[in-house]
This record gives sequence, C-alpha cells and structure tokens, in this order.
Amino acid sequence: MDSIRQITSFTIDHDKLLPGLYVSRVDGDVTTYDLRTRKPNTGDLMDNATMHSLEHMFATFIRNGSLADSIVYFGPMGCQTGFYLLVRNADNEAVLREIRTVLERTLAHEGAVFGAERKACGNYINLDLGLAKAEAKRILAELDARPVTFTYEE
Repeated sequence: MDSIRQITSFTIDHDKLLPGLYVSRVDGDVTTYDLRTRKPNTGDLMDNATMHSLEHMFATFIRNGSLADSIVYFGPMGCQTGFYLLVRNADNEAVLREIRTVLERTLAHEGAVFGAERKACGNYINLDLGLAKAEAKRILAELDARPVTFTYEE
C-alpha cells in the first residue's frame, strides 16, 4: 500500500493553537483561511445550532459583500472549533476587513436568519439569530485580542 501523506492541517499542534485567523493553505489561486473561534482540545466547542446559524449569516453576507466574486466556500469545521473560508485571488488584509464587516453586519441584523425556511434549508428549525450574534461577537473579540499574522505559531 502506498503511504498516505498527512494533510497540512493535521501537522499543526492543536494543543498550542489559539483562536484567530490563519492561512491554512494555498492551492493555485485559492486560499483556505482557518477562522478558529475556539482553542482546540479544551472541550469549549460550538454546538450545532451556533455553527449552523453563523454559517447561514456569514455565508450570505460574504457572498453579498466586497469579495462576493472571489468567495468559493464558507463552512464549519467538523471539530466544532471554527470555520473554513476559501477565497480566490485573496489579499489577506482585504479578507480580514471583510470578515470584520460580515461579523458587524451579523451583529446589526434584525429579523430572521437567512434561509430559515423549510424550502431553503434541510434543518431550518435549528437556526437562532441570537446564537449567530453571540458567536460573531466572540470572533470579533478574538480578532482584537492579538495581532492577526495569518500564520500558525510554532
């Protein structure tokens, strides 16, 4: 059997990883950002409703913002400690500014979570704007807690 190469994200020491924004990888013109909202392996995990609610808000706002034509994907990590954002032809500082704008827009939003309808979502009853706002506030605080270098600390 051929040896299996370990993916890059598995080579990061998750016991040392702090919440923040990191460039996880670059594949051609697509940059994968690791928007880490929780310190891994501490038991402080996002519940499904929080991940789902922020995903709906963030994905909608970012696909309607200044980077709309460059967004490839936004979604939660299976480990429940953050999100991945994939951007084509990314400029790190522009992405950081847009992330902040999206989170601020989420905090200011009144009304229903985007896509909170049976026809639009496979689990539409598992959406809560309050949870999305609480997570947006938490992420903004983490981004303000230390300089964003976009690189994993060794």
